[in-house]
Amino acid sequence: MRDTAVCRDSDLATRMNSPRTGVEAPHDFFEALTVPATAVGSPDRYGTKSAMGNNDTTAYSGNCRPNRHDRSSDIAWLTVLATIYHEFIVPRVFNAKASVLLLCTLAGLCDAGAASTGPVTLSNESIRLSFIAGRHAPRVDMVRGQTSGDLQNESDEELPSTAEVDGRTVAVNWELKPELGRSTKRQITLVYESSQPHLRLTWIWVCRAQFGAAEHSITVENLSDREVWLPMIDSLRLKFRYPADRTLDHFYVEKGADTPSSQGTHRETIAEGYRWTGKSSTYAFPIPGESREIIPAEFVFGHDARQAGWYAGLEFSGRTRIHLERSSGSVATVLGLNPDPGPFRTRVEPGSSFATPTAFLGVFSGGADGAANQLRPWVRTVLGNPHTWNDPQYPLTVNNSWGSGMQVDEQLALRMISDAEELGLEMFHLDAGWFRAVGDWYPDAKKFPHGLALIAEAAHKQGLRFGIWVDWTQAALSTEPGALNVDDPKVKDWLLTDLPADWKPEEFKGQTADLGVPAARDYFAHEVKRMVEDYHLDMLEHDGYLVAQGCIREDHPHAPPNRSTMRIVHDGATDFVIASNSTDVSYHAVRAYYSVYEQTRREHPGLLFEICNDGGRMVDFGSAAHGDYFSITDTYDPLSNRRAFYDTSFMLPAAMLESYVEKWPTPRAETFLYMLRSGMMGWVSIMTDTNAWSPEQHDAARKAIALYKEKLRPFIRDAELYHVSPRPDGVHWDGIEYWDEARRRGVVYAFRGTVSNEERHVFTLSGLDSAKFYKVHFQDGTAPDAQVAGRLLVQQGLEVHLEHPLSSELIFLEEAGSALN
Repeated sequence: MRDTAVCRDSDLATRMNSPRTGVEAPHDFFEALTVPATAVGSPDRYGTKSAMGNNDTTAYSGNCRPNRHDRSSDIAWLTVLATIYHEFIVPRVFNAKASVLLLCTLAGLCDAGAASTGPVTLSNESIRLSFIAGRHAPRVDMVRGQTSGDLQNESDEELPSTAEVDGRTVAVNWELKPELGRSTKRQITLVYESSQPHLRLTWIWVCRAQFGAAEHSITVENLSDREVWLPMIDSLRLKFRYPADRTLDHFYVEKGADTPSSQGTHRETIAEGYRWTGKSSTYAFPIPGESREIIPAEFVFGHDARQAGWYAGLEFSGRTRIHLERSSGSVATVLGLNPDPGPFRTRVEPGSSFATPTAFLGVFSGGADGAANQLRPWVRTVLGNPHTWNDPQYPLTVNNSWGSGMQVDEQLALRMISDAEELGLEMFHLDAGWFRAVGDWYPDAKKFPHGLALIAEAAHKQGLRFGIWVDWTQAALSTEPGALNVDDPKVKDWLLTDLPADWKPEEFKGQTADLGVPAARDYFAHEVKRMVEDYHLDMLEHDGYLVAQGCIREDHPHAPPNRSTMRIVHDGATDFVIASNSTDVSYHAVRAYYSVYEQTRREHPGLLFEICNDGGRMVDFGSAAHGDYFSITDTYDPLSNRRAFYDTSFMLPAAMLESYVEKWPTPRAETFLYMLRSGMMGWVSIMTDTNAWSPEQHDAARKAIALYKEKLRPFIRDAELYHVSPRPDGVHWDGIEYWDEARRRGVVYAFRGTVSNEERHVFTLSGLDSAKFYKVHFQDGTAPDAQVAGRLLVQQGLEVHLEHPLSSELIFLEEAGSALN
């Protein structure tokens, strides 16, 4: 099959400029210049068939340099080029591709000495990218958005220049293989190969949704018959050109691990010399002298009214980092695995491959909320589980047993199930305390003499779903059949480090096994399957340090450690290995963790996964692709819940963000609602003994839960979210706004702090139409219902009055028609 192609991308053709006349080539002129191209037509990893040089994008020889100009059809340019082409080139050149190369060379547009393929383009409704496939390395050439303008990238991709074979470092020379590449409007695949050692590198960009970000990944296959060790390969490198006088802001968000910090969200000016590195891992363990871990994404935008810019992030839960700096008229960023401690190296066996963590890149306007309101629905559409999002009860309301701690037993669980049904909750979550011992994930026969199947049946009879807590990669000292015992020779080899003879586990923490070991991975996959099926689970929560970080073993798939720099940190029962191989250990363990959950989803598509990991330590986009919701902090008072939600909701869908409502002093009815609502902005779990509530509190909670399910949940699932106050401090007022443009409805959550004389506050709203009127309803009756012009709500704001400190209000908004009516 034959196809025709040349420098025929519409935007590229209209931006090519004549060095002689200074006017542009007509678009139709380039459409007419066609050359043969071979359609590859092979399926890609997303199931589509495409060909480099098809009707969507074009492969050709030469390095066409696009200039940013408007389209022109100036006849002078056409006449000059057409004359040169027909009178001088065609009679002398028989190869059509060569004729195009010479034509471009005469026009001063191609570098005849640099064989390349490109530019080719990729686009959806939000972003358009162009790429140049150089002979030895590819490059993102231009990034464009509807409102963000053009971003010119100045940096080629840095492909690995060396590898290690048989203990020797050898040079790697990459050559473009255009016949292996393929291209459509939604996916670009470029392939490079090295002959010695024989490696194949696949460079992919794809738009998996009609809007939002494009994703990028790099895979290196070992086609040789020898083991190859690769150095660090970054996921994404960009260097955007910016005028020196352009003021830029950088926005990023901390994880809420343990307890949210006093800052949480960061907006910093990117001045000349600015340098920043943000790190993420499955531990988020505080390191003296280092900043808190981040949710792995960054927003960069102009410090002006439009606040237009770009965002980038990583879809991986292991040890990663994002680096950003500004110098010499450009802003450069690097995203990928964390190279420290290093040097990083990873093993690639013959016939196997290494893949970088997937990165994503988007463009936006409207500052941090503008980026967030594009990023959240993109995460839902591209990374989220469709089965989960199609569930009308998602996000669920939950009764969690941890209000009674490790003392939970059959009688208490059954009582909680009965009360959960009366309150209108939708799931009973049996937290830690149900098992025989750490690493021994069978029911304690004294506490649960009839097993967990009885508890599941009781929940299901009441119309509730049933889930449990488990830390399934932990080993300890139980010698019961089926337990993971640290003294078992098989288990010893799976552990990250050797344990002293007097080692003892904590109440629900033991020692982490290396999930990256294939035999360990298979064992844990079987254990997860067993628990889901034997205990009739609708939800599985994992907690603790599930994924390994650093390991002393030299016979695991990961790189061996450098023992001269290795150290072991003791934290209670848990030993952390800090070594040169930490990132590679984490990489393999995370990949195995993902595969266990992918396998479990295939077998049980309706099962929900909660990502806890010591509360908010594993909040990232890779987890979002493999779990259904997150515990966003391990501290559950109203202020901590609102802080963690405020921060995390810039990055991830609100429905995925779980707050636990724990026992808290509530001397007044208003304070009780304040406590509940502080945990009801996303996924809500009640984590207190609801049987201890007074009849008045019980009734208030039942009504609040009914209101959540009827009116609040639809906004949490589908609406845009605006941070209409500074980050909560517990002292002053704070709030968030949801606005659902499709339904023309919204809600404002308003919370009053502790200041005694701040009875009134004004929230300036977003997302509304200044030309419309809006019905305003105060749920608690703190003000009469009204009809207010949108112009006033977005310019002067919505005034809220609350008589008592530590109280709250929900203000519902509904479009009421044009202001001209």
